[in-house]
Amino acid sequence: MTELRKRGGGGDPDSTENISDKEADGEDRLGEAEGDADGDLKPDTPEVPQSVDNTPECLNKALEGLSSRWRNWWIRGILSLTMISGFSFIIYLGPIMLILVVMTIQIKCFQEIITIGYRVYHSYDLPWFRTLSWYFLICVNYFFYGETVADYFGALVQREEPLQFLVRYHRFISFALYLSGFCMFVLSLVKRHYRLQFYMFAWTHVTLLIVVTQSHLVIQNLFEGMIWFIVPISIVICNDIMAYLFGFFFGRTPLIKLSPKKTWEGFIGGFFSTVVFAFIFAYLLAQYQYFVCPVGYNSETNRFAVECEPAEIFLMQEYTLPPLLQKALRWETVTLYPFQIHSIALSSFGSLIGPFGGFFASGFKRAFKIKDFANTIPGHGGIMDRFDCQYLMATFVHVYIASFIRGPNPSKVLQQLLVLQPEQQLSIFNTLRSHLREKGMLPPAGGDVL
Repeated sequence: MTELRKRGGGGDPDSTENISDKEADGEDRLGEAEGDADGDLKPDTPEVPQSVDNTPECLNKALEGLSSRWRNWWIRGILSLTMISGFSFIIYLGPIMLILVVMTIQIKCFQEIITIGYRVYHSYDLPWFRTLSWYFLICVNYFFYGETVADYFGALVQREEPLQFLVRYHRFISFALYLSGFCMFVLSLVKRHYRLQFYMFAWTHVTLLIVVTQSHLVIQNLFEGMIWFIVPISIVICNDIMAYLFGFFFGRTPLIKLSPKKTWEGFIGGFFSTVVFAFIFAYLLAQYQYFVCPVGYNSETNRFAVECEPAEIFLMQEYTLPPLLQKALRWETVTLYPFQIHSIALSSFGSLIGPFGGFFASGFKRAFKIKDFANTIPGHGGIMDRFDCQYLMATFVHVYIASFIRGPNPSKVLQQLLVLQPEQQLSIFNTLRSHLREKGMLPPAGGDVL
């Protein structure tokens, strides 16, 4: 890090050469090496966010007689129940509130990761670093939420002329905004900070990829129907809780070195518990239109609507059991919602692959010698500590819906047609009419030519 060695204006050549040798040998203690070589870093500046116990005083007093193991168990349990209750209340408030909560969580996760980079890499003197990080966050959100408005709010866009302009040139505007930030970054480059500035530029963009892109997928899943939002999130929550309980009471065999407290007993117990939970929970939610209908905007009431004829996967169907199960259960057929079968696939992923999002986060924290991303939630850490698996799950659900569930969406096609010029609409109408007549779905032409 030659540029960083010169930040204080001093430093002898030998120390610079030594650091370069360390880099060539694969030394990854970037922040520590810089702290030793630079004379301009403040000695009292923490390298990483320091964990602080912010457990409510009332809980501390109530649990003061317990061992640290059981004290942590009760704190995690009480806070988990509180968060689940809050989540249930937000679901009751409807889709708009869920979208706002996802946005809030996204911003907080972004802030936690950016703050770690800011402190670990000693970026206190970088010009415009924090300003540009938040600017890029705004740009990316503008792009993604603009795409959402164009896809799901076509009726509203047609009524409002300013929105028509923004939707028509949305991608150009988004690119222009990003390009402005890119130019500001280039103009902010300072000779003695070059390498560090590019480190932080990459850090910001990887954070945007991890947090903002996957948050957008969460909202896309929500618009497919709240069941595609609630069930996957509940699967990850259930797996986290059950794996913790099985590991706490029965855990003996370490699972992975990245996360020493994880055990095979917790991993296996969490898997079976989550599959059973998802199967039952899917049955309960599939009965209600409020959860299964796609979230749409009603232009007449200016509100979100969740009314529809339920899709086939949310209608009871009879299935013939395999011969082996017929002998064991003495049933020949069972009646299920097809979504319950899909819930087995979702819960299997959430239990077997989803935890790797947590392992990835554990490796990230170990790389920078931190316990948690932040100390927002007592006993749990930061918001990112609770959502490391959720983001991976959201991506899987989005891919799963696109691959196995979603067909052509007539409402989206209609919205795109309404944006076309009248002559284009007329051409499509005539083509469609001719096609339907060829298939015998319309009577032959009677001389009516448009």
